[in-house]
Amino acid sequence: MKAISIIGSTGSVGVTTLDVVARFPDRFRVVAMAAGRNLDLLADQIRRFHPQLVSVETSALARELADRIRPLQPAIMHGSEGAVAVATHPEAKLLMSALVGALGLPPTLAAIKAGKDIAFANKEVLVVAGEIVTRAVRENGVRLLPVDSEHNAVFQCLEGRPPATVRRIVLTASGGPFRQWPADRFGEITIKDALNHPTWRMGNKITIDSATLMNKGLEVIEAHWLFDLPPEKIDVVIHPQSVIHSMVELIDGSVIAEMAIPDMAIPAAFALAWPDRLPLDHLPRLSLIDCANLSFEQPDITRFPCLRLAYEALRAGGTMAACLNAANEELVAGFLAGRAHFIDIPRHIETVMARHHNAPARTLEDVLEVDGWARAAARELIGAGRVEVPA
Repeated sequence: MKAISIIGSTGSVGVTTLDVVARFPDRFRVVAMAAGRNLDLLADQIRRFHPQLVSVETSALARELADRIRPLQPAIMHGSEGAVAVATHPEAKLLMSALVGALGLPPTLAAIKAGKDIAFANKEVLVVAGEIVTRAVRENGVRLLPVDSEHNAVFQCLEGRPPATVRRIVLTASGGPFRQWPADRFGEITIKDALNHPTWRMGNKITIDSATLMNKGLEVIEAHWLFDLPPEKIDVVIHPQSVIHSMVELIDGSVIAEMAIPDMAIPAAFALAWPDRLPLDHLPRLSLIDCANLSFEQPDITRFPCLRLAYEALRAGGTMAACLNAANEELVAGFLAGRAHFIDIPRHIETVMARHHNAPARTLEDVLEVDGWARAAARELIGAGRVEVPA
C-alpha cells in the first residue's frame, strides 16, 4: 500500500485525487493533507480518510478545525511550516503537489529533498524555479510524475523512447471561452464570462489562465523542464474537442497521441499508481464515433499575448519566468476581485517583465525575491493592495 500526502486537498485536483484513493483503498493511504480556508470540505475529508497530520492557512483556522472534527485528533498545523510538514511526512512515499500558484514551491522542494516522489499538478513550481527543482530531483534521485493532462499525455507518449528520437512535442489547448471572440470585444469580458470554460471544470485561477492562454504558456515552460526540450521543440495547437491531450512527433515523422475523455481522474490515477495502471471503470469510455470530427488551429498570439509572453520568458531564462508567474497571479487575483479588466492581465504582465532586471535563478531566495517584487509591481499597476483569489 502506497502512503501519500496531499498539499491542496480541497482544490479540484486534490478532490479528484482523493476520489481515486477512495476507489482503491487497498492501494493507497492518505497520511497527511494540507488545504487553505475551506474548512467544510477539509473536515469531511479528514473524517473520511483519517490523516495523521493536517495543515490549514492560519492558526485561527487550525483552532476552528480542531473544534469541528472532534473527537478525531490528527495533528493540526498551519501556514508554510504546516504545508512543509505535510509534504515531508515521514511515512509518505509520494506527494501530490496540487497547491495553486507559487505557494507550492517551498513544500514541494522540501518533499524532493526528503526523498519523496512527486505527483506534479502545480505547474507554477517549475515555472518559478525549474532549474532549482530539477537539480534537486537529480540530486535526490526522486521522480516527477506530471498530473497536468497535457504533460501526463506527453509522459505516456515518451515512455521507453530515446530522447534522440523526439523531434518535438505538441501541447493541445481547448482555446478557452474566447477562442472565437473578436479582439475588439475583449474589453467587455466579465468574470462570469471568463469562468465559463467550455470543456474542463477547474479552480478559478487556472480557469482564468485558460481563458488568457497563460495556462498553456506556463505549460510550455513546465514542459521545458520536465522533458529537457528547448522552446523550439515545444509547440501549441488549439484543439477545441479536448480529446487528444498532447502529442509527440518522432524524427521519422510518426506522431504519437494520447486520447481520452477530458477527466482529471485519468492523469491523477496514472501518476499515483505509476508504473501500474488502475481500472477506472466508473468513467465513460472514449467513443471514437462520437468524436469523429477533431479539429486543430494555430493559436492567435495577437489576441492572446500571454502565450507569447511565456515563450519570451522561457527564452530569456534566469528569473524572468518567476517574474511572469508572479505578475500573472496578482493580476488574475485582481481581475477576480473586480479590480482589473481582463485585457489588463497581459498588458500589465508585459509591463512588469519590461521593468524586471533579469538575473540567474541559482537559489530559492533568488526566485522568491523576484516573486515578491513582481507581485508588488503588478499590484501597483492596478492600484491595489494584495488581493486574494476566491476559492
